[in-house]
Amino acid sequence: MTLNGMNSSYHVLGLMSGTSLDGLDVAICTFELSGQKWHYAIEKTTTYPYSPGWKKKLSEAEHLSGIDLILLHNEYGELIGKYVNQFLDHSNSKIDFIASHGQTIFHQPKKGLTLQIGNGANISAITGITTICDFRTLDVALGGQGAPLVPIGDELLFGDFDFCLNLGGFANISYHEEGNRIAFDICPVNILINQLVSERNLSFDPEGSIGRKGNVSTNLLNELNSLAFYQKPGPKSLGKEWVWNQVLPIINRHKLSLEDTLRTIYEHIIFQTRQILQNKSEGTMLTTGGGAHNQFLMELFQQYLKIKIVIPSKEIVDFKEALIFAFLGVLRFRNEVNCLCSATGARMDNIGGIIYKVAF
Repeated sequence: MTLNGMNSSYHVLGLMSGTSLDGLDVAICTFELSGQKWHYAIEKTTTYPYSPGWKKKLSEAEHLSGIDLILLHNEYGELIGKYVNQFLDHSNSKIDFIASHGQTIFHQPKKGLTLQIGNGANISAITGITTICDFRTLDVALGGQGAPLVPIGDELLFGDFDFCLNLGGFANISYHEEGNRIAFDICPVNILINQLVSERNLSFDPEGSIGRKGNVSTNLLNELNSLAFYQKPGPKSLGKEWVWNQVLPIINRHKLSLEDTLRTIYEHIIFQTRQILQNKSEGTMLTTGGGAHNQFLMELFQQYLKIKIVIPSKEIVDFKEALIFAFLGVLRFRNEVNCLCSATGARMDNIGGIIYKVAF
């Protein structure tokens, strides 16, 4: 590819780090435009788990002073750059550019604020590779939620499915309605589950086995379902601040066993998803993200939802977001819309992302 933004084939490294802080997802992806249709392939993937020290730094970053947060922004960019170099050395692959989501530290779109750290300038300087990052801030400046960003990828790469559900730190969904791509966050999933099981020194609830043993608390379930966020129409998005300030205090007040708390959280996820799909009895729903590996949660979805749930290959389940951020980078490089106002609520569609390029 000649980097002029008008080619039809791209070889891109997509990077994603989510709110659950599992690690940095890395995926080498190929995109080819044939006629009016985009085709993709995921060639090589890996996840670099964060060390306990890095997990602590990222989870506590919101409490840093301004200067220390900027220093972490640069330091984390350097870490990402080192991981990229290591991955490319081992895979013996050449890429056209890097597209990096970064790590979200603040997401408060009502205040016009969203921050993903992992300075793309540092990534580009360390790797010597053009790097595209900071995909959310323009949309927020335009009055949008800055999220979700995956709907353009759902539309152009996974358009054969009627619905696309991601069960990551938060559940989010996208689908067509009256000619537009509609998308929004549904409720917390892994960000909450992982936080709760950490009291037993676990990173996640393996296959939902802890929650499976519990009983639903009607009182807790009703209180969670009564949160104001669920009464708002989309577009809307969630951040970890909402979980810490509104959800965890409710859970702590009920003082249930971990088993009963998790079982109720699973019921809450199902209830909120059913609310969205209650009038939709046909079609297929692509389901990805870490929650798709939770066997008990998937059993509940199969039991209570009428539409057909499709769980793709493990590669797509685990790396769909890295794939789509690579694709967002392609669209940014081509100066084409990569953020839909119908999904975020911004005043207009936009082309988000900052490009850092070193001279060769």
